[in-house]
Amino acid sequence: MAAERNWVPAGIDTSVPSPARVYDYWLGGGHNFEADRVLAEQILKLMPDLRSATQLNRSFLRRAVLHMVDNGVRQFLDIGSGIPTVGNLHEIVQRADPSCRVVYVDRDPVAVAHSQMLLAGNPNAAVIQTDLRDVEGVLEAPETRQLIDFDQPVGLIMLLLLHFVPDEWDPVGLIAQYRERLVPGSFFAVSHVSGDANASGLDEAVEAYKRTQNAPIVRSHEEVLRFFEGFELEEPGLVGCAFWRPDGVGDVTDKQEINNLPFAGVARKV
Repeated sequence: MAAERNWVPAGIDTSVPSPARVYDYWLGGGHNFEADRVLAEQILKLMPDLRSATQLNRSFLRRAVLHMVDNGVRQFLDIGSGIPTVGNLHEIVQRADPSCRVVYVDRDPVAVAHSQMLLAGNPNAAVIQTDLRDVEGVLEAPETRQLIDFDQPVGLIMLLLLHFVPDEWDPVGLIAQYRERLVPGSFFAVSHVSGDANASGLDEAVEAYKRTQNAPIVRSHEEVLRFFEGFELEEPGLVGCAFWRPDGVGDVTDKQEINNLPFAGVARKV
């Protein structure tokens, strides 16, 4: 559609689905294309309750970052932030304390373009386009240097990101590089698709996801725990996303396999 093309960054092939835009569709967002919607619906036929899992992850984001705010964190680095939809990190934390500062990081140019539009006029939030692996590019970006003081605690967020990071990229080593820059009192939040939830249709959905050229990697509880090396997990540890300190309607579904489909955990650097 011509209206869609008006906000597409130059050089983007909208015929190739994007994980960020598929996720946006499942959350009810409007920043996706026909290819994204076709794949999203194909996967929903395999896992009809998957949309609920994305909503549970969004609820976990709220609980996790407010826990960090309650523990004195006022600056956040959200890597793999995706396309802005209702309930963004900066909206949550700046509602709690307007002085909170947020830097979003994503490699998807559509996600970055829409984040820039959303954040226009907000001096305490910014977005940069780069990859998780470009650690210096993230930490030394002008936007990061302006908004994040690494001599103070930081909330590091990587939700539904690390299952797109293959073992050959050394995700544990990458996280360690970020951890080294954090002072004690900083927090690290992760959600990751679970290989232990026994969710029907998951293997088929992962296979379908290969159309994005970035299929998720299903990992076990023990494998995801490794990402928290050097941190101390907060209670209740690494659990099904719905069971990390639920506190309201919509935090838990009646589908046990969906409650457990994304692992989720928050840890503190001590």
